[in-house]
Amino acid sequence: METFLGLDYPTWWFLVVGGLFSGYGILDGFDFGAGAWHLFFRKEINRKIALNAIGPVWDGNEVWLVIGGGALFAGFPVMYATLFSSMYIPFILFLVFIIFRAIAIEFRGKEEMPWWRMTWDISYSVSSIMLAFLLGVVLGNVIQGIAIGDNFEYKGDGFFEFLNPYSIMTGLTALALFMTHGAIYLLLKTEGRLFAQLTFLLKKGMIFFMVSYGITTLYTLLYIPHLSEDFKNNQLLFIVPLLTFLSIANVPRLANKRNYKLAFFFSSLTISLLLILVAIGLYPNMLLSTVDPKYSIDIYNAASSTKSLQIMLIIAAIGTPMVLGYTLFVYLTFRGKVKLDETSY
Repeated sequence: METFLGLDYPTWWFLVVGGLFSGYGILDGFDFGAGAWHLFFRKEINRKIALNAIGPVWDGNEVWLVIGGGALFAGFPVMYATLFSSMYIPFILFLVFIIFRAIAIEFRGKEEMPWWRMTWDISYSVSSIMLAFLLGVVLGNVIQGIAIGDNFEYKGDGFFEFLNPYSIMTGLTALALFMTHGAIYLLLKTEGRLFAQLTFLLKKGMIFFMVSYGITTLYTLLYIPHLSEDFKNNQLLFIVPLLTFLSIANVPRLANKRNYKLAFFFSSLTISLLLILVAIGLYPNMLLSTVDPKYSIDIYNAASSTKSLQIMLIIAAIGTPMVLGYTLFVYLTFRGKVKLDETSY
């Protein structure tokens, strides 16, 4: 098999897809987290400030989802087809909630009536909570495997089979992590009484994450043994869970010192490291079969042709820095505390 810088092209594309979804988790993660807290803000002015904190960036953050999905389809069409057909219900729900969330953001400020704004506030917050939860549910099913049979066809028969105990735990953990991440972002963008309220909410969010993460980790070690096999076989890989633990521990430490910029960096790093842990545990598999391991999807039987991967890797090398540059430009342009004006949501 052809290689580039010591790695074969399916592995390179595995890293590209993982990097794109990691970027999406970090960026849209704080969006979802901010939205999850929205109904905790009682005053209209606080809700407007919180909404305008993510107003200039939320739609740009979703670009990473589009690119990540496109990269998965282009690089691993078999994985794309099997995952989306087997997880049809959660992905349809995800699409519905992401539409309602976008509508809520845009429609909320169009009328002054309290009932109108409350309707869209509920839509925005519930959609944000469900989006974070569903991302965790999908990840949980990917980690433990699904019923894939011959020709990579889904053999499950349960309408809500994707809502198993482990996926619910990963869903709650993802929600807790994004709520922590979102609270820190809002602290960077707000001041006054809303800032004081968020310092209290952040503590609750961190407790929620620590508890859910601890339970999910314990369950994973006891009942999902294949995720830790690579770490047992190569002790050097233990540096990744060690870094993850240190990154998680740094978030409350820095938050107590009110160093929210660094706390946001470490909450972002935590999201990346947790996804890296999953990637290491799965590689070279992408989707495990609970029917028979021989039906599992890996980076080789799911990949496009080598020529296609080579061409797309060149495109990714050109396009990814452009997206990063655009994202950096937007965040630098809208840096600082939120100030409401006539153009605000």
